[in-house]
Amino acid sequence: MAARLVRRCCRRRFAAFLPAPSAVPPALLLPTGKVTTARALPPTPLALFRTSSPSGWPDGFSVRERLEESRNSEHRVLEELIETASSPQELFQLSELHALNSNQASLIITQLSRLAAEKKLEMESILRDERFQQLVGITDSQISQVWNNTLVSLLKSLCSLGVTSQSREMQSVEQEVLWRLRRLTFRQLASLAEFLAVRQGKESKLLQEVIKKLELRWTELEGTRAVVTLMGKVGHVSPALMERLEDKALELAEQFSPDDIRKITLALAYQNRRCVPLLRALSYHLIQRHSQLGLGVLTDLIFAYGKLNFHQPQVFQKIAADLQAHVSGMTPLEVTRCARSFALLKWLSLPLFEAVAQYALDNAKQLSVAHLCGIVLSFARLNFHPSGSEDFFNMIHEELRGRLGELEPALLTELVWSLCALQQAGAPYLQRVLAPDFLAGIRDDPSLKAQNLRLKLIHINAAAKLESPGYRGPFLPDEMLSAPEAAGDRVTLLRSGLREALAGVLGGRDNGRFDVRTVYGWQIDAEMLLSGENKPLPVKDFAAPHLLRPEGTKPLPPGARRVAFLRWEFPHFSNRSKELLGRYAMARRHIQAAGFLVVDVSR
Repeated sequence: MAARLVRRCCRRRFAAFLPAPSAVPPALLLPTGKVTTARALPPTPLALFRTSSPSGWPDGFSVRERLEESRNSEHRVLEELIETASSPQELFQLSELHALNSNQASLIITQLSRLAAEKKLEMESILRDERFQQLVGITDSQISQVWNNTLVSLLKSLCSLGVTSQSREMQSVEQEVLWRLRRLTFRQLASLAEFLAVRQGKESKLLQEVIKKLELRWTELEGTRAVVTLMGKVGHVSPALMERLEDKALELAEQFSPDDIRKITLALAYQNRRCVPLLRALSYHLIQRHSQLGLGVLTDLIFAYGKLNFHQPQVFQKIAADLQAHVSGMTPLEVTRCARSFALLKWLSLPLFEAVAQYALDNAKQLSVAHLCGIVLSFARLNFHPSGSEDFFNMIHEELRGRLGELEPALLTELVWSLCALQQAGAPYLQRVLAPDFLAGIRDDPSLKAQNLRLKLIHINAAAKLESPGYRGPFLPDEMLSAPEAAGDRVTLLRSGLREALAGVLGGRDNGRFDVRTVYGWQIDAEMLLSGENKPLPVKDFAAPHLLRPEGTKPLPPGARRVAFLRWEFPHFSNRSKELLGRYAMARRHIQAAGFLVVDVSR
């Protein structure tokens, strides 16, 4: 009963658009699949109501309904021919043999774009073809009749084929999409935003409008794939949308696959968004639900955690253990990248780093200078000395001999600093970076990068003076020994607590110094001078070779000792593991070599 009523309504609805049976052109009555010469009408929704019968036709359909159904069949056959075409020529022949409506012309353009991308065809020849111009003209003349999904695909295809945004046809398509944004589904909006963000960038007016719609309709977001895609491709354009996506990702955290987690953490890392609740949830489900992780997932995860400085010990242990089995088959870039990421996180896995050292020994000839430098920098940051240190560093010196000139000043400075931290810097390295001609390039540069390089050169200069007895120069001039003030140096609880504790011990302000900047580039948090009877002495009265401009000139009394207090404020390391950090270890060595008794202060 209901089906009969629907058929009757459809018959009355479309009767006005159909010719009388006697007026039907003979060509339209040909079997489906043959070439038609009359202009095809847009597909109608009658096929939705078709029911099965032995003859293949719905029961109770009139001649007009059967004619319309025949036309729909021809449309479907044409669309199948478009989808299965394997070359642009086949598609152009279809456009010549059939009278196309705007929707079919759009489908052909979309298929042309797909074939051009798959087969790497020359776009310019397609754009110059007169038949392509005819297809664009058909589409432009009836743009309002193109279906929504086809319209979105048409816009992408024209961009992919190289049609400029200034062309009238492209502007017409973009304007039509702009008018229809409210009628597009969320999936179509997401697909369009992803494409425009990659192709046109943040300046695209259409992209901004699409993102506004996504922000308003974000509650329609369903499924992990859309969340992952939008976070990776569109999130950087709109912080407001990214916040919504992070909330949705937190809700769906349990459903993400390891590859989804990899993409989300990378998106957060590239956008420098340290969303702690989301990172914690992803880390938890990664440990609980996924025992096997691929090499690509492992390397990208540790890179993202390193860039965000997000510490999750259980995840690090799993990644390090899984990576150890892959090291021998990894590329030099992957090995270097993993080592640098763990170094940034200040996380040392002895078995993994031993495997990295062995990899470097086994593949020394395949490693570039940049790769070798990356491994040395990572070892220095963690103060890691391989079990076969002599063989490893002999290989490093051999591979770097005569190739230091290939390095940029910044990388060369980092390399020599790292070798100093590992106590492996010989005279050739020191002479290279302390030479006057090398200093000329960064001496007067006011940039923050140059300031950091000058500070590291002061550390290198200190290593040359205090730890290289056979080294005879050159050294830094005195005017370069004043270390720049640390940017954003804040007063922490430990720092203020140290001052309060020492104030009662010293007995007066003249018996101590705080925040002492030394000629070695290291800052001493507090300094005091003790007599042989362990009584505080006024530090300002005595000579201080560790200061650039000392106030006193008296020599130290017999038995007197200088005491330096160094803060240890690394929350992810205990006081017992401070030797893990190369920078802190080098500071302690230099200050001790300058005649101080070093006291480590930690919580």
